[in-house]
Amino acid sequence: MEQASTIAAVARLIAYTLKDYDVDTRRLFERAGVALDDIGKPAARFSSPAMQKLWRLAVEETGDPCLGVIAGAKVQPAAMHGLGFSWLSSDTLYDALTRLVRFQRALSTIAKLSLEEKDGLVTLVFNARRMGFNIENATYEVAMAVSVRMCRLAQAADFSPLQVRLCRPRPGCHERIETFFKAPVEYVAEENSLVFRAEDLKKPLPNANPELARVNDQVVIEYLNRFDRSQISMQVRARIIEALPSGQPTQPDIAKALHLSLRNLQRKLQAENTNFKAILEEIRRELATQYIREAHLSIGEITYLLGFAETSNFTRAFKRWTGKSPKEYRQQVGEEA
Repeated sequence: MEQASTIAAVARLIAYTLKDYDVDTRRLFERAGVALDDIGKPAARFSSPAMQKLWRLAVEETGDPCLGVIAGAKVQPAAMHGLGFSWLSSDTLYDALTRLVRFQRALSTIAKLSLEEKDGLVTLVFNARRMGFNIENATYEVAMAVSVRMCRLAQAADFSPLQVRLCRPRPGCHERIETFFKAPVEYVAEENSLVFRAEDLKKPLPNANPELARVNDQVVIEYLNRFDRSQISMQVRARIIEALPSGQPTQPDIAKALHLSLRNLQRKLQAENTNFKAILEEIRRELATQYIREAHLSIGEITYLLGFAETSNFTRAFKRWTGKSPKEYRQQVGEEA
């Protein structure tokens, strides 16, 4: 079974938050089995069971059932590895949340986030994988608070979700939760989730920088490849991105590059609930909307960079993804800038 782990930045955030409380931080970390001296190491990760114990002890010692939200409100982009900076450079908050879902394993391998859009609303659902240990309320709440905090850093300080849903009963400190989220909070809900208006998430961000976002995406991909060789979809993604400028990569090509048989690759991707075609389509769609914002790139150059043989093929695909031709989309982006 996979050894569940969480990025050290979460432990660092807990330690930073505990400074505001009368708590012996070192002793608390020792009791949880988390090495306080390692929290500043960029590549460090801690076992998720130990991190859950750390959250439980932290809430008990501080007597603050809202500790997860308090901690999440303090997060800085650098704590999320390259994901924090690609978030701030994203075209829209919807793109940023899509990145969060895609790269969630970089933060924690117990995370099971999903993004659902329906009837003009977008719901970010916070679940955890069944790993044989309890998940503390603070774990969900810090993740939800971090998501809203990052949205505010990227768009505006007064940004807020439409609704917050928490599985937990309403705590005595509920006013602090509601004050932070600036939105109605439903307690004893069926899921932990944030609900947004789709139109709010799809507004262009003031600091969008497709090239910078792409660079930081690659940083996260390389990080995932180093610590999580078992996740084949990330390896396939990295190989596709490398191969696209040379033409559309085929599944046999990628399987060969990864030293796998075609059937073995297909089986591994299926186990991760995806397939080669879906990954290729997702990458092309993401890169296309990033490249189109870069005025110095012609439509022909973008066609080449995405591995399409003909500009007409790229144009048809782009219209399928966005409802607009590349020229129409570029014009719209220019008018909104």
